[in-house]
Amino acid sequence: MSNTQEEPADARAADTRSEDGPWNESVMTSAMLKALAHPLRRRITKVLARREFARAADVAADLDEPANSVSFHLRVLADAGLIAEAPERARDRRDRVWTRVSGAYSLGTPEHPVEDEALGGVLMRTVVDDHHELVRRVAAWAPEYVTGRATDVHALFTQRTVRLTPAEFEAMMTKVEDVMRAAVDAHDSDDPDGRSWDIDTVAADDTI
Repeated sequence: MSNTQEEPADARAADTRSEDGPWNESVMTSAMLKALAHPLRRRITKVLARREFARAADVAADLDEPANSVSFHLRVLADAGLIAEAPERARDRRDRVWTRVSGAYSLGTPEHPVEDEALGGVLMRTVVDDHHELVRRVAAWAPEYVTGRATDVHALFTQRTVRLTPAEFEAMMTKVEDVMRAAVDAHDSDDPDGRSWDIDTVAADDTI
């Protein structure tokens, strides 16, 4: 069911996480859905993911967007609970430094349906467009690697079909998430060889 009721500015994702669940996600609020449905705001979150900490001027320079527009969208993301200020990184009391709020979020689940179906649909289409762009980037790079013209690894594309029960699949995905989380926690943010990697994991069983 669609819920178009406006969420308060300080709304946070409903905590629907389960210790036994494979993704340990929280369901997005309507405010989060509305914030992330805007393409520029999604680009801003990607910049913050790469930089970890950034000022509006930094983000504006990376995206070639006006600083006042970026500042507005940063406030929208903050009001939705997706980013927060990092005062310990500020130069003075007027300096505003932003960082992403850590956590995994889901559009909805059968137990906790999406709060706004229309906004959820918009965001889903945007995520799919992002995925297609990622696949395009990998496909453009792959011929250079497989022919030996390029030797540095910049992407990965792999396909594998496995036969598992739903419980076994969830257990496998839990391990995958644990490995990625451990790698991120162990990473030295000052390492000059660090890069930002976009990772899409897609899986479907033979019933859909």
